[in-house]
Amino acid sequence: MSRPIVADYVVVGAGSAGAALASRLSEDPAVSVLLLEAGGPDRALELHVPAAFSRLFRGPYDWGYDTVPQAELEGRTIYWPRGRTLGGSSSLNAMMWIRGFAADYDEWAETAGPRWSWDALVPYFRRAERTQHPSHGTQGTDGAQDVQDQRDPRPHTAAFLAAAREVGHDVTAPNLPSGQGFSQTKVTQRRGARASTADAYLRPARRRRNLRVVTGALVRRVTFAPARVGEAPRATGVDVDLRGVRSRVLARREVVLCGGAVNTPQLLLLSGIGPADHLSEHGIRLTAESPDVGANLQDHLVAGLAPAALGGTLYGAQTSAQLGRYLSGRRGMLTSNVAEAYGFVRTDAAARAGVPDGLPDIEIIFAPAPYVGEGLVPLPGEGITVGAILLRPRSRGTIRLASRDPHRHPLIDPAYLTDPDGIDAATLRAGLAECERLIAAPALQALTTGRWVQPAGGESLSPAERDEVSLRRYSHTLYHPVGTARMGLDDAAVVDAELRVRGVRGLRVADASVMPTVIRGHTNAPAIVIGEVAADLLRPSSRSLRSLAQGPAEPGR
Repeated sequence: MSRPIVADYVVVGAGSAGAALASRLSEDPAVSVLLLEAGGPDRALELHVPAAFSRLFRGPYDWGYDTVPQAELEGRTIYWPRGRTLGGSSSLNAMMWIRGFAADYDEWAETAGPRWSWDALVPYFRRAERTQHPSHGTQGTDGAQDVQDQRDPRPHTAAFLAAAREVGHDVTAPNLPSGQGFSQTKVTQRRGARASTADAYLRPARRRRNLRVVTGALVRRVTFAPARVGEAPRATGVDVDLRGVRSRVLARREVVLCGGAVNTPQLLLLSGIGPADHLSEHGIRLTAESPDVGANLQDHLVAGLAPAALGGTLYGAQTSAQLGRYLSGRRGMLTSNVAEAYGFVRTDAAARAGVPDGLPDIEIIFAPAPYVGEGLVPLPGEGITVGAILLRPRSRGTIRLASRDPHRHPLIDPAYLTDPDGIDAATLRAGLAECERLIAAPALQALTTGRWVQPAGGESLSPAERDEVSLRRYSHTLYHPVGTARMGLDDAAVVDAELRVRGVRGLRVADASVMPTVIRGHTNAPAIVIGEVAADLLRPSSRSLRSLAQGPAEPGR
C-alpha cells in the first residue's frame, strides 16, 4: 500500500448528507476533513440540465442497482438509480424539495430521542434552505441549498392543480408542516439549473485549505485498532481503492459513513458490523454483532397512469429550439424537473392501515410527460402521468452482501407489497382510484385524448383492471430507500441518537439509512438535514443549533 492519507475527520460519500457534513465540518479551520467519493467529478452537462436527469440512468454517474425479483410485482427486478458522483443522488434526482410532515419527525423522536423532533430540526431546515418566496416561517431564506420556484412549468401542471380543486382537494403552498394539500413543486435549482449539494455546499467549501475532496475513491472497509479486553474496537480509518490503487486513510478523530441506504449497510457489513451468521457466510471476521444492519429497508413505491395528451408536453423538450432557450437564458422545457406538481390525500384505506387522523397515506405525483419504462426509455409520445405513491409502506426489506468483494453490488430486496395483511397493495389501489378521478376531472380531460400510453390499450380496460395492471406490471421505486442503519434508543438500533455506531467507537453514520421510518415526503431534504445535525454533533464548539435539540448530549464513548 501507498503511504496513508491522514485527516481529523474522514467522510465517506459526497452525496446529500456527506457534502453538507464535510462543508460544515470544514468551517472550523482547526480541523482537517477528507471527503471520499467513489464516483467522478460532476462535470457532465446532463448533470446540470434539470430535464435531462433520466439520461444519466445506467451511465457513469449512476451505481445502476437492481433489486432481486419482486414476487408481488410479477417477478420483476426494479431498477434503482443512485448517484455516483459529487452530490450523490442530489445530482441525479428530480430535484423535488418536499420536507414531509411535522408528525413524521415527531415519530422519529419517539424512536431516537428529542433532538430528532420537528421542533428540534426546524433550525436545521432553516440553516440548510435558501427558499425563494417562502410560504411559512419555518422555511429558511439564507441557507446553502437553493429551493426555488419552477421557471417554466407546462400549462398541464396548472390544469392538474385545477383538477385537484374540481375533485375536492385543497391547493396549498408547499412545505407546510401540516395540512399540506396539492402544490406546484419547489425545486433544488438555481436560475433554471440543477443545484445539487455539490453546488450548494462543496463548491464554496473547496476554497478552504482544510477540506480535501477525493473522487474515484471506493472504500473497501472501515479499519479498527485492536481492542483491549472489555473495550469496544475503535475505528482508525478506511481501506480504499483510489483510482485502482489500494490505499490507507487514517482518521485522527472519527470516520463518518454517508453512503446512503444501500452503500452504508454494505460497507458496515464488509467491515464486520452486522448479523454474525451473514458475515460468517462470507468469511468476514466479526467486529461487532448488529443484527439490524441492512434490515428495516423501506422505500416509496409509485404506480402511474399515463393518458395520451393533445400536445405541448415535455415530449417536445429535446428540440434544438428548446436547447437554444436553455443555453441562452435557462428557460423552456429543459428547466423542468418533470415531476412538476404533487399532492397528499387520505384514502379510505388509511383507517385500516392505522394512519393517524389528519395524515395522508398517498402522495399523488404529476408529470407533464408520459414517464414510462422506469425512466429508461425515451418518451413515447405526447402524454401526462398521474401516479400514486405509497407513503408509509408496512413491508420491510433488506440489504445483504452478494460477495465480500466491495466492487460487487449488494442484494437489494425491498420486499414490495409483502406485508401479510395486504394493506400496502390495498392502499396503492385506493391511490390509483384517486388518480383515475383526477384524470377524469374536466380540467385534465380537456387536455387528453382518451387513449392510454400506459397501460397500453388501457381504454379497453375498466378502471379497476387498468389500476391493477399499473400496480403489478409498471410500478417502480420513487428513489427513496431508507432505514438500513436505523437510529434509535433501543439496544437493537444500529446507531444511537448521536449517530454513533453501536458496538464500536469512532464511527458514525449520517445519511438516509439512519431514518427509522420513511417520511411522508421526499428524502433529499431530510438527508441534508441529517448531515447538518451530524456536523453539530461532531463539533464540540458548535452549540448554537444543537442546544435546541432538548437536553444534553449523551456521554461520549
